[in-house]
Amino acid sequence: MKLRVYLDTSVFSAYFDARVRDRQGQTETFWTRRHEFELATSELAREELLQARDVAQRQRLVGLLKGFTVHPVSKDMERLGQRYIDAGVFTSVMRNDAVHVAAAVLTRQDILLSWNFRHLVNRLRRAKVNEVNISLALPTIEILAPPEL
Repeated sequence: MKLRVYLDTSVFSAYFDARVRDRQGQTETFWTRRHEFELATSELAREELLQARDVAQRQRLVGLLKGFTVHPVSKDMERLGQRYIDAGVFTSVMRNDAVHVAAAVLTRQDILLSWNFRHLVNRLRRAKVNEVNISLALPTIEILAPPEL
């Protein structure tokens, strides 16, 4: 059985981001292994990718979604994201991060993959997310960076 892995926008963006060569290289390495996983994201990620200013870059980013299950953002995901905010896991400014986590949890992903160390990939945030999830009888989730997978 393959691990179910949800990618947030930062992983797609890092694939083409030559400003941080190390991160780009690690993302490319993950991409060569993507067949090992069941990959998913959400319409929120697609919307965020479509905000790229450069048209050619926007097309390349959206092209990376090929082969992914792209989940619509449901009312339940929005509500769970708000629960995370209400619990102090995320601030209202971090709403999209909260919705990414909610989307990953409610679509039963094993792992949320992100390069966002400030808002997502850190031990304290993961513990707080899982505390809320347990209180709601929802599954826990691992939040990792690509090199950790």
